[in-house]
Amino acid sequence: MSAAFKVGVTSDILDAKGEPVFGREPLKALNVPGLEWEWLPQGLREVTAEHAAKYDALYVNSPRVPAAAVSGKDLRLKIVSRHGVGYDSVDVPAMSAVGVLVCNTPNAVPRPVATMALTFVLALAQRLFAKDRMTREGRWNDRVDHMGMGLTGRTLGVVGAGRIGKELLRMARVFDLKLLAADPYAEELELNYIGAKKVPLETLMAESDFAVVTCLLNEETRHLVNAKQLARMKPTAYLINVARGPVVDEKALYEALSTKKIAGAGLDVFEEEPTPASNPILKLESVIVTPHALAWTDELFGNIARTAIGAVLAVHAGRAPQFVVDPAALAHPRVLAWRRGA
Repeated sequence: MSAAFKVGVTSDILDAKGEPVFGREPLKALNVPGLEWEWLPQGLREVTAEHAAKYDALYVNSPRVPAAAVSGKDLRLKIVSRHGVGYDSVDVPAMSAVGVLVCNTPNAVPRPVATMALTFVLALAQRLFAKDRMTREGRWNDRVDHMGMGLTGRTLGVVGAGRIGKELLRMARVFDLKLLAADPYAEELELNYIGAKKVPLETLMAESDFAVVTCLLNEETRHLVNAKQLARMKPTAYLINVARGPVVDEKALYEALSTKKIAGAGLDVFEEEPTPASNPILKLESVIVTPHALAWTDELFGNIARTAIGAVLAVHAGRAPQFVVDPAALAHPRVLAWRRGA
């Protein structure tokens, strides 16, 4: 009898009661003949070679998957299925080199993350948190000094016009905003169809009232939004980052915010996560901050779980999964072998 197909599932998607945050329903799909699954240890920060030797598949949220994880001689791992669209926590080239597929869930993310970005836009434009504080502190008469910014005719720019960026542009049209997109790889005709204009990053930063970062993190985009780009922004403009923290130079952002060179920011991500309580950005009242979780809803996590688990089940069945980050890895001899049932 052949050994069971073993799956390790990240424990950082369990709530305080020990329940999956997306409910138990998606996990029922793993209850198929020949497959066994279990939770990875609580507090796991990094996948190791021991995990890669024990499991055929790993479904991971925040744990990193470095090259060292697949450097052992007893490699059993076939797939790393990411709980989310980002894969900067996984050494994809190292996985591909040894025939381990890396999958993500881009279909589940665009609407919830675009909604999160729009939430920041609306809260910053209406000065929601400042008005919340003044009401709680009994400063009712101060409301005349906290006028919001109407959206009609203002400009929203997305830095990165992938699935999330384009979804945000579509959603933002209802507010009669002027729409810009900076992305060298985006199709100009598609953006025009949405109602957005493709422009260089420098133009977007200078003209946007709301500059929203939605691009992937890689060596090309690390510190893409730096002091030079922030200096192009209007003093009334806001920066919103719903992508990855290192896309924005956080020290430069703090300098721009603390000296009021820009009006404020909405940040769901930070260069270091969890961001320390000593981070000076947290002390600024012009900034709305959330713990890389504002988009976390039943809709998002349910769709992510079904897609990520679907990738695991495809590999268990000997099929190529959806959303392989590096499609070239499908041609690796190791992958071809398990797809043939060898």
